[in-house]
Amino acid sequence: MRHAGTDNFVFFIEFKLYYAITENQIMSDEPNNKRRDFLQLSTVTIGAVGTAAFIWPFLKSMSPAEDTLALGTTEVDVSAIEEGQSITVKWRGKPVFIRKRTKEEIDEAKVVNIADLRDPEQDIDRVKKDEWLVLVGVCTHLGCVPLGQKFTDSKGEYNGWFCPCHGSHYDTSGRIRKGPAPKNLPVPPYSFLNDSTIKIG
Repeated sequence: MRHAGTDNFVFFIEFKLYYAITENQIMSDEPNNKRRDFLQLSTVTIGAVGTAAFIWPFLKSMSPAEDTLALGTTEVDVSAIEEGQSITVKWRGKPVFIRKRTKEEIDEAKVVNIADLRDPEQDIDRVKKDEWLVLVGVCTHLGCVPLGQKFTDSKGEYNGWFCPCHGSHYDTSGRIRKGPAPKNLPVPPYSFLNDSTIKIG
């Protein structure tokens, strides 16, 4: 059974070539030339249609399936998260930290002199709303998962996250402040669908 996309593509090629044949017939004054051109263009038409029918399934297979695209996004209800609390969700096989920051944590993040940072970033450039911080929870040194999501976890010297593998310390904006990690905890692409739902990806 032919795919609807194949039919549309084939129809487009047939139409364009029919137009070219018709235009060529009108402009040509010699019958022999018209016959020769018609045969040439007919051959091209048949070849183009056959090629289109052959390659369309291949091109179609290269497009991501709907279920694959769905796995690339995660919607999270954050309505139950209290101030000062963090949760961890999965996105593309990686942990994502979502934290509702306290006023003190926000203030700590904003007063930092970015000239002192290894990977300089303003807090305002890492959040969409001051109270919500969304991070990929993977240490940028060797890929360990930092501590700091639970109230009982060590949060390091900067009250954010601490990597137990090699001692990297992150602040309340997820920026590297001490230890071997070269970069801040990355911020994934995300958006607020409404006041209580975050879409990651």
